[in-house]
Amino acid sequence: MKALFLTKEYPPYIYGGAGVHVEYLVKELSKLMEVDVRSFGDQDFTENNISVKGYEYDRNAFEGCDKKLKSPFSSFYNCVMFNVDPIDSQIVHCHTWYSHLGGLFAQKAYGIPLVVTTHSLEPHRPWKREQLGLGYELSLWVEKTAMENADAIIAVSKGMKEDVLNLFNVEADKIKVIYNGIDTDEYKPVESQDALIEYGIDPDSPYVLFVGRITRQKGIIHLVNAINYINEDVQIVLCAGEPDTAEIKKEMEDGVKKIQEQRKNIVWISEMVPKRKIIEIYSNAAVFCCPSIYEPFGIINLEAMACNTPVVASAVGGIVEIIEHGETGYLVEFEQQKESPFEAVNPDKFSKDIASYINKLMDDEELRKQMGERGRKRAEDTFSWKAIAAEVHELYKSLIK
Repeated sequence: MKALFLTKEYPPYIYGGAGVHVEYLVKELSKLMEVDVRSFGDQDFTENNISVKGYEYDRNAFEGCDKKLKSPFSSFYNCVMFNVDPIDSQIVHCHTWYSHLGGLFAQKAYGIPLVVTTHSLEPHRPWKREQLGLGYELSLWVEKTAMENADAIIAVSKGMKEDVLNLFNVEADKIKVIYNGIDTDEYKPVESQDALIEYGIDPDSPYVLFVGRITRQKGIIHLVNAINYINEDVQIVLCAGEPDTAEIKKEMEDGVKKIQEQRKNIVWISEMVPKRKIIEIYSNAAVFCCPSIYEPFGIINLEAMACNTPVVASAVGGIVEIIEHGETGYLVEFEQQKESPFEAVNPDKFSKDIASYINKLMDDEELRKQMGERGRKRAEDTFSWKAIAAEVHELYKSLIK
């Protein structure tokens, strides 16, 4: 049996949780079967049971394209090219809407079952209109079409399964909940602090850490606003890059600049931090904060937990299935505005609540230690990639039969 993976992200080009998921799932699945990966990029290699080929759109063809339409149109171009090269796999597995059209083509043109993993859902990300304009309508359309035509859907959390049922015309028995995972042999506590020195983090000053893209979804602006209420002696480390739009980038810059006028212990790392170094930064953090306003799973929380770091995170989406409130960290209630789902009903209260839980942990070193150890154990016991790959493999076999 051979599976075809269609994805926007694959090493060395990974910038989000979906890419991390694909990387590790492919690695474990390749121990059970052949995997053909077709992604956006210039990759071209074969390694054991994995073959990888990257596809890049013809930039000349999109020279006159509307800036906001370029992303969906160029993605659809790559999806066509995914299928131009012959497919000899028995199943096609898509990740994020960028690759869904390619999966639909493969399903129809090559007569193979289509599996879609739901890393996020476009109707729950209305802020994408800032980035895509009417191109957002294209992402909504292709996602809905893929969901309702897929032979199976993998939801990365129970909450995500409910969202799929509420948003799309899909039978419940077509959806299987299979969590994201973590490689606890790779993500584990380390004592080295070289990365801290390199990025200007004071190793002698306890810090709260954020890791993620600068986007409405990740809620980083709420954390920036929470800094006003976090103990003044607490160092703040923001590993935040890849802004969705120029507008949110400026909002972030203005917010951080304003805070830095009042306190100097804020470190903003705007570049992508290599894995080895981010593991050092996770491991040495006193608290990890995930203020996301929408998170179907939230793999970054698992990364922090695997590194023995307690987590303060929004009680949204799949995060509530990862973090045990009061045991491995704290969950902060986020009440959305109905007219603007990416805005809090009371944003100042949300920021104050985040700060309150961070301060509670920063004031109690023993509590941080206990929660960190429990988080590590939960990551080991519940979120193994080996078990996840076995579930996906069984799903493939049931569809091919």
